Amino acid sequence: MSNDPTPIDEVPVGFASLGLSDALVAAVAALGYEEPTPIQREAIPLLLDGKDVLGMAGTGTGKTAAFALPMIELLSRKGAKSLAPRGLVLVPTRELAMQVAEALHKYARGTDLAVAPLYGGAPMDVQIRALRRGVSIVVATPGRALDHLRRHTLDLRAVRVVVLDEADEMIDMGFAEDIESILANAPEERQTALFAATMAPRLESIANTHLTDPVRVAIAKEKRAAGKLPRIRQVAYLVPRNQKTAALGRILDVETPTSAIVFCRTRTEVDELTDTLAAHGYGAKALHGGMEQKARDRVMQMFRSGQADVLVATDVAARGLDIDHVSHVVNYDLPMSPEVYVHRIGRTGRAGREGMAISLVDPRQHRALRQIEGTTRAKVEILPIPTEADLQARRLDTTLAAVRAQIVEGGLEQARAVVDRLAQEFDVLDVAAAAIRLLHDDAPGTAPAKGAKRSKKAEGAGPSLDEAMAEAARSEDRRPARRGDDDRPRRPREDGDRPSRPSSRGPRGAAGPRALLHLNIGKEAGLRPADLVGAIAGEANVDSGVIGAIRIGDDASTVDVPEALATRIMISLRNAKVRGRRVMVRRDREQE
Repeated sequence: MSNDPTPIDEVPVGFASLGLSDALVAAVAALGYEEPTPIQREAIPLLLDGKDVLGMAGTGTGKTAAFALPMIELLSRKGAKSLAPRGLVLVPTRELAMQVAEALHKYARGTDLAVAPLYGGAPMDVQIRALRRGVSIVVATPGRALDHLRRHTLDLRAVRVVVLDEADEMIDMGFAEDIESILANAPEERQTALFAATMAPRLESIANTHLTDPVRVAIAKEKRAAGKLPRIRQVAYLVPRNQKTAALGRILDVETPTSAIVFCRTRTEVDELTDTLAAHGYGAKALHGGMEQKARDRVMQMFRSGQADVLVATDVAARGLDIDHVSHVVNYDLPMSPEVYVHRIGRTGRAGREGMAISLVDPRQHRALRQIEGTTRAKVEILPIPTEADLQARRLDTTLAAVRAQIVEGGLEQARAVVDRLAQEFDVLDVAAAAIRLLHDDAPGTAPAKGAKRSKKAEGAGPSLDEAMAEAARSEDRRPARRGDDDRPRRPREDGDRPSRPSSRGPRGAAGPRALLHLNIGKEAGLRPADLVGAIAGEANVDSGVIGAIRIGDDASTVDVPEALATRIMISLRNAKVRGRRVMVRRDREQE
């Protein structure tokens, strides 16, 4: 008998063997879960033993249940009852806050544990009433948690378990200081778990400061058998900038995705592309940080239920989305970094399904593609834009599939009578060919079996697209190169939604991380961009050339500044007047 240990991935382990109570195992089973994922098998027993955990696992690995189940188990089995929360989960976005809170609520059925999500964009008074009634677990975005702490409506003195979920995303979004402030309000005697896909230096610092002798749990990427196709096929199309919309329409017509997420860089781009796709027959909906929460919830419900088959979104709005049925992810713009690319394409190919990641790439961005291939360790296949002939062939294929489905379904008696009559005058093959021709012409580009709306023909995606694309490529080649106008991904804005400055180089002296500041003054006070530039340059004594994009709303404004100068500028402006008014300034938290 061999004494060699069996690899953990080959040991059949159910939730009951992880130390969870029978009631919690039954609740998990009722939700359809049979076997825990690797991160759940590793992390749950450690957390149940009261250890701090540093979990490294990618998107879609089951991290939520890995911390939610032991948190519910620990809080329901011990500790005095309290109106103040005893569990705290910090997440980067409002969407993820809602999803985690919903998961905790489902797992906690049958217990007396109450769960409350706290996030920006929701009425503060509703959240305050929920906290006053008493909650056991709070799921919060950092900004809204700080708001409640300042109002003294959130009391963390009874907290026993703290979880930082998607901690690397929170650091990337500029919440490091907020996390430090929140943890400073929690008891030192507590259990802390941190989950992330990557470990940045600042995140490592937070872990060293706030976790006690943490056990590291790292889940390696899934190994596939030799010759087995990857679940996500990655392809790219070289498309000049001014032909992206037309090319996207043709690609979607050929691919006919059951459900797709199209990622854009700015809110404006999201709105414009959504309008264009909707005008050409797609069930397209927009999702970005500028929308009210009710509108965002409504869009997500439509996408989950299949009422919308294309979701056009910014990275910030799409963070934390957990949707299993996405068949295609499209990078309308290449993201700012390969890590964001990995996060995007992780939206497809879930739950054992196959997926496709499509990127529309400027012909000069070969270097960015090589960086992506280095990060993903997978080849990105370069394909030519589908031609009109490809589109016609695809339409015939869908028509053929529809006819086959109709034959299998049966009920063709009346149609047979018509064919019998026509066969007395014409060859039966000609009769069938005419019927196919009519069906194909009446429903070009449609996939009847799926019932999804498809584009009749994207504007500019007719026979002239091939010539137009070739000419656009020639124009790109003729355009004189500018200093700094290369294929490097551009620096991201803090919330990923704002348009970049016209200059490809950005503001003078603007190298390094950026911060977005929010001021409570806007058009109603007569504010102009020059007023903000003058106030910042004069009061903070900084070069006006480092000031980035300024957006002025009706009653509030934002300004992009170097991260290294953000605190200095905020302090200076708090003692100054702009357009005769004293202003309040803070870091913008719109992305929550």
